[in-house]
Amino acid sequence: MTSPTIDADLRVLPASHPLQAGRTSGSALVSTYQGVRGPVTPVWMMRQAGRSLPEYRALRVGTDMLDACLDPAMASEITLQPVRRHGVDAGIFFSDIVVPIKLAGVDVSIVAGRGPVLPHPVRTADDVRNLPELDESALSPISEAVALTVAALGQTPLIGFAGAPFTLAAYLVEGGPSKDHLAARTMMHSDPDTWQALMRWTATITGAFLRAQIIAGASAAQLFDSWAGALSLADYTAHVAPASALALSRVHGLQYTAPDASTRTVPMVHFGVGTGELLGAMHDVGADVMGVDWRIPLDEASRRLGGTVPLQGNIDPAFLRAPWSVLEAHVLDVLARGKAAPSHVLNLGHGVPPDADPDVLSRVVRFVHDVAGEGHAAAGAAAGGSAPAFAGPVA
Repeated sequence: MTSPTIDADLRVLPASHPLQAGRTSGSALVSTYQGVRGPVTPVWMMRQAGRSLPEYRALRVGTDMLDACLDPAMASEITLQPVRRHGVDAGIFFSDIVVPIKLAGVDVSIVAGRGPVLPHPVRTADDVRNLPELDESALSPISEAVALTVAALGQTPLIGFAGAPFTLAAYLVEGGPSKDHLAARTMMHSDPDTWQALMRWTATITGAFLRAQIIAGASAAQLFDSWAGALSLADYTAHVAPASALALSRVHGLQYTAPDASTRTVPMVHFGVGTGELLGAMHDVGADVMGVDWRIPLDEASRRLGGTVPLQGNIDPAFLRAPWSVLEAHVLDVLARGKAAPSHVLNLGHGVPPDADPDVLSRVVRFVHDVAGEGHAAAGAAAGGSAPAFAGPVA
């Protein structure tokens, strides 16, 4: 399959794009992201693709994580697995936060049990100056994987994935995962010029990474700032928000014509872990939807955002191993609190744990679709089921 060319000047999505062609523009997910509350709350789960699924573990035998991300057929198949199994309302593109760093030419590997490791941390102005420029032709495996996936998904939308500039910068400076990101925060304050140059670099590559996915067929995108919860509001606003805004500027304004003949843009979700105090600032960088982790209730998150922003979240992953009656009550509480927002996509407040029972995840999706959705059970039965349209595996 030929992958779409990345056009830096493109503003209108290609006619074949699922949004432009009308395959996903009226989907529950896209409509909800645009602030329209439907009869059923759409649901997908962060990290739904991957480690919790036995079919993923079987497919990955003998294949390095980053190699899997850069093999178009494998990345596509992994993205499709949870859509088949769980009947979720969207696929989330299978990748890793450090993939654009790898594609730019930086030495990085993913070590089992630890995560991304960079043998040569970026600590000085010279280190930043020596970072390679991303040749956007290197993104072709990403475009190809997305194109394969959307061809198989049919009317089910695909969500693009990228790490936010601060999270990428934290990995580069720390040389790997960190609990407090002290080295990154030290550079931020002790050498602000070098920090700003590093943030411009990470914003440039992650913006290009997101744009490639959208042009290739993703119907929405989510920017993950996994480590932003380590920052104060003042530090985020002064030293991080401008770079996140720069990254999202690469995808703002990508237009399509909706079924009602209005001109719409591709919706952007912004999510961070432990970022309840940053919600307003994170929204202000150019997000349409805010993801919320499990630490604050959705009604409080909506209040902090002025009651005007669509929300995504926020089942506590710890409840996935609780008795069903406890999990069911928690899901109903999350759905009820989500009504404080203009619209709400149900998700976890963080990723699916590795030891999560896939049958429990499927049961949550069925419950939301068939029980929690007002009037949906009867309508779904009359229509012969409520699972989203899905064209099957990639050939």
